[in-house]
Amino acid sequence: MLESYLPILVLIGIALAFAVGSTVMSGIVGQKKPSVVKLAPYECGMPPVGTARERFSVKFYIVAMLFILFDIEAVFLYPWAVMFKRLGVFGFAEMGVVILILLFGYVYVCKKGALEWE
Repeated sequence: MLESYLPILVLIGIALAFAVGSTVMSGIVGQKKPSVVKLAPYECGMPPVGTARERFSVKFYIVAMLFILFDIEAVFLYPWAVMFKRLGVFGFAEMGVVILILLFGYVYVCKKGALEWE
């Protein structure tokens, strides 16, 4: 039984040895010249503004959840597109229903003002 798991254990051992070895060698061989610029937090090339403890509006999280929801739904269109010819008219009608439900959800979200930042 051990011989069936042996390749997986060897791969895990190699991965751990590589991760630990890379970290240790980086600390040993790497240059250590800290400066103000190197120790400053990086925010897209702009100087940092505010603190890290800043609070975000709830609208930000609502928009993020809606993005994830609609993004995941868009992923389901790919398998449907691959199987489109085999599914025929039934598959087309079913996907039409799914897209219609998504459209109603999108209209509802817009009417509620969840996508407005004001």
